[in-house]
Amino acid sequence: MRLNAAVSRAWGACCLLLFALSAGPAVSADADRETAAALLGVPARAIVITPSEGTPPAQRVDRDGETIGYLASTWDVVRSTGYSGRPIDILVAVDPSGIIRGTRLVTQNEPILTIGISPKQLEDYVSTFVGIDAGKSVDEIAVAAKSTVDGITGATLSSSVIRDGIIRTARTVTLSRAAPATNALGVDTTSFTPATWADLVSEGAIAHRLIAAAEVAARLPAEPAAPEGTFIDLYATLATPAAIGRNLLDRHEYDNLIGSINAGDSSILIAARGLYSFKGTSWRKSDRFDRLQIVQGPRTFGLTTEGYRNVERLAPADAPEFREIGLFVLPVAGGFDPAQPWRLSLLVERDGDTGPVSAAFDLSYRLPERLLVAPSGPAVSAAPVEVPLWQEIWKGRTTSIAFVVCLLLTLYLILIFQDVLVRRYRLYRAVRLGFLAFTLVGLGWVVGAQLSVVHILTFVDALLAGFRWEQFLLDPLVFIIWGWLAVALLFWGRGVFCGWLCPFGALQELLNEAARKIGIRQVVVPFGLHERLWPLKYILFLVLLAISLNSMTTAFIAAEIEPFKTAITLRFVRDWPFVAFAASLLFLGLFIERFYCRYFCPLGAALAIPARLRMFDWLKRRYQCGRECRICASQCPVQAIHPDGHINPNECIHCLNCQTLYYDPAVCPPLKVRARRRGGEGSASKEVTARV
Repeated sequence: MRLNAAVSRAWGACCLLLFALSAGPAVSADADRETAAALLGVPARAIVITPSEGTPPAQRVDRDGETIGYLASTWDVVRSTGYSGRPIDILVAVDPSGIIRGTRLVTQNEPILTIGISPKQLEDYVSTFVGIDAGKSVDEIAVAAKSTVDGITGATLSSSVIRDGIIRTARTVTLSRAAPATNALGVDTTSFTPATWADLVSEGAIAHRLIAAAEVAARLPAEPAAPEGTFIDLYATLATPAAIGRNLLDRHEYDNLIGSINAGDSSILIAARGLYSFKGTSWRKSDRFDRLQIVQGPRTFGLTTEGYRNVERLAPADAPEFREIGLFVLPVAGGFDPAQPWRLSLLVERDGDTGPVSAAFDLSYRLPERLLVAPSGPAVSAAPVEVPLWQEIWKGRTTSIAFVVCLLLTLYLILIFQDVLVRRYRLYRAVRLGFLAFTLVGLGWVVGAQLSVVHILTFVDALLAGFRWEQFLLDPLVFIIWGWLAVALLFWGRGVFCGWLCPFGALQELLNEAARKIGIRQVVVPFGLHERLWPLKYILFLVLLAISLNSMTTAFIAAEIEPFKTAITLRFVRDWPFVAFAASLLFLGLFIERFYCRYFCPLGAALAIPARLRMFDWLKRRYQCGRECRICASQCPVQAIHPDGHINPNECIHCLNCQTLYYDPAVCPPLKVRARRRGGEGSASKEVTARV
């Protein structure tokens, strides 16, 4: 109890530090002439390079008075970050036509790239994008680069982030530097002048209509009486021109918008406050916003979730607080002309006496004259609309996702029906060993879904530096397991993960099982010594957490105390010191089952802390446990049962071994006594004859 109290106090102190310390991302610097020349493949003395300017920021490189390219940082343009939440910053050189002429890695702090991937491998992968047309699709880019999004073995996610950052940066810079006259639809999308919300509304760049509740009631007879107040205060605008969109959105949000749509496509921003929601709820199932339509002449355009983005707030300081804001994409292929007037039609439906009744309320829009230019020539080519990177990764891993979901569902059924399973010892052992094999081979070595303390440190860092769900959605398998585990911690405790879903834990247990089969004697650690050793993992976790508050890079290096990356992620294909360390832990585990889990695993320690909030005690005990019988304590594979009979939930891996003993009339002394009293000694279990 004193040890638990000490750990709790230490954890509380670290939680206070979380709000006091944080580290900001690195800031990119302008490239010098030598770097620019090397990336563009021209002599340094022949070029003139300007400092970063414009939106997005990029350096212009001129030769003999003609622009031959631009240099831009992936961090400055698209805020490319890896799973760690830290920048993966790559300098990209692109020519005016959108061809990537050079790439150079500036900085990265990804765990898998910091340790485990050689600089040569990383440089080779980054260089594969040279010569690629940024306007091509992802598949075309992969073929042209002779690479896939899994370009770096063992670093699938980081490869995807690198590819996405390079292509989006090149595309966004190219489109932003195209002259207004290249827009075939006659809209100036690149000129920018700072403007306030009031400025944009007053010149008509933002259309506005206030619809009173009484007006709705007058048009919809289903309403018995005219209520007072605002029904909806509706605003709409064309967000594609920089003069509008860049003033309304955060700079990087606008850059990402432009970089993800076709040249010529239009983005409509709609914002509203009041009683009525213009989005409704049915769009989540139908993928269509049935309350909204864009009408232009004889044509009607429906709004869908394709390219839709939710906006939390607008950038201008004088912008009102809105109930909801959305960005909707109208593809140029659909026939929408942003240079021509259009109107937003809002449908309101009510239940009447004879059935549903509806009415449409229109908001007219015309682009200000200053943003109209004479159309000439075709628009700059661009790739088809790309979904966000995390969605692309999820779609590409459907088979792995299905496997993980099935595995988690199977484990859920095992836990729910554990009382039925543990009464049949042979079936229990077959199920447990089979599940551990699937965890090791399938979850670990095949799909690579090994959780790590790095994920927890990354989550804490994200809370300090600005939380973004997209960062954690980059790895669908890890995200799903963490989501399932968050619920499991409240129901069963941390043992569900450690005992069933940890590939390295499964590897230790399976090797120990094999060691027992060939006669290797097990070392029994005296409980007094064991009780003084298990706090080591909590100390290791607190040390890693403290280090991460100062330097995530250092924390990732220190997190090599986990052998997971070596044994599971990279499957022992690594430098010999890492392999030797992992092998030594596995060797010790042949004599002391789950040696690493017991004393050194910081992930297990981190999970044990919130798991103290669990709601149920699923493991049954009798009052005789610890007083008259200590069989369960002697047979617990991780010595999580104290001599007095109670189970320490912080150390328990929920393997259910003690429950098989609890229900076995051939082993459990209270059940033996009960059987003798009933004269039923012959009814003892025949499945187990020599388990103790």
